[in-house]
Amino acid sequence: MLRILFKAMNKSYILLVLASAMPLIINAEKYVGGDISLLTEYEDHGAIYYDTDGSTAITDLLSFFTDCGHNAMRVRLFHTPANASEDEIGEGVVQDLAYVTALGKRIKDAGFAFILDIHYSDTWADPAKQWTPAAWVGLSDDVLADSVYEYTKMVLTTLVDSGATPDFIQTGNEISYGMLWGAESASSYKKYYASTGQNLSRFASFLTKASAACREVCPDAKIIIHTERVANTSYLKAFYEDMDEQEIDYDIIGTSYYSYYHGALSQLESALTTLESFDKEIMVVETGYYHAWQPSTVTYDLSSTYPISGDGQCAFTEDLIDILNEHESVTGLFWWDMEANEYGLDWYTQRVTDEWYNASLFDNSTGAALPAIKVLSTFLDAEDSGISAVVAEGVSQPVRVYNLCGQLVSSSTPLPSGIYIVNGKKRVLR
Repeated sequence: MLRILFKAMNKSYILLVLASAMPLIINAEKYVGGDISLLTEYEDHGAIYYDTDGSTAITDLLSFFTDCGHNAMRVRLFHTPANASEDEIGEGVVQDLAYVTALGKRIKDAGFAFILDIHYSDTWADPAKQWTPAAWVGLSDDVLADSVYEYTKMVLTTLVDSGATPDFIQTGNEISYGMLWGAESASSYKKYYASTGQNLSRFASFLTKASAACREVCPDAKIIIHTERVANTSYLKAFYEDMDEQEIDYDIIGTSYYSYYHGALSQLESALTTLESFDKEIMVVETGYYHAWQPSTVTYDLSSTYPISGDGQCAFTEDLIDILNEHESVTGLFWWDMEANEYGLDWYTQRVTDEWYNASLFDNSTGAALPAIKVLSTFLDAEDSGISAVVAEGVSQPVRVYNLCGQLVSSSTPLPSGIYIVNGKKRVLR
């Protein structure tokens, strides 16, 4: 089986360099990887993983991610996930502090940068729900802000003392509409983010306290403010203007981008151009694309451009990276739930989640890694290497030329002049 390590036309050699130079990874200016918050659960339940060839077993996923050229991993943290509903736990709400501490230490020990995603809730925090943890319900705004500070400080101190110091800290998850709304189903604080007066100042007080704790305990970590309004660039602009007006201390604009909810890559391009005006680093901290069984409820169906298949997912990833690498401010790319894989698990007694997530980078039906998992690392190098293609069988006729997704792109002869990778070695044809 051909091991493809290069992208056709414009991406340079990166995978083997990263795999053999771990001390350099943490100092990289750009970061790529995934949210692997359920990794421990899949391992404990006995999920079976294979490389992209479908036959080479993977016994250590973190090492495999290193071999794929990834250099950073993200993990979510819930306040008290035991308080979540049975349905939410079935969706993967299990990450308490002990869980995150253990996984975070593994991530750091493996040489990755570590992104901590604090939800400030007992369950999913996203645009539609930002419920206050049960332990904090009923507190006054001032006491609630102090609770944010003390909790953030406690979490970070625990991680630092355990050898799991975060390199990046998200103070909230998808917080375009604020956070800590109150008890579940409360609506008193579910207001438009740009509201002036008490609601905005209340929200800002939480972020200010969270940032203060981050600077105190993890002064070298970068703080991420995470939103998800790619589909509405004026909304994004107003939100980060509010952050500036409120003098929120942060380093990185984090965004979610799911094409099936937020629109085509041209919409992402527009959002990135808007966000660049704030003179901050930008990270796509969540993204994904289906490789099988895309739900009929998606807002945007791009399957005519990117078929719902491993190849379609890979093509989407290539085009996404091309867009991101046109923006120097973009320094991070993370695939959400990258590790999701129910292969080998009995549905009734071993399953990790109650529904398969078919936008991960593993095939739930076979356990095989999908080609996009190795394409991700090309994000780390935006320079044009001059490499024309990957050649599987020499340069004499006939030849077969593949792109990084493993797709045959040419079988014509002779090859034109250019730089090629032939059986793992660079060759120049004149």
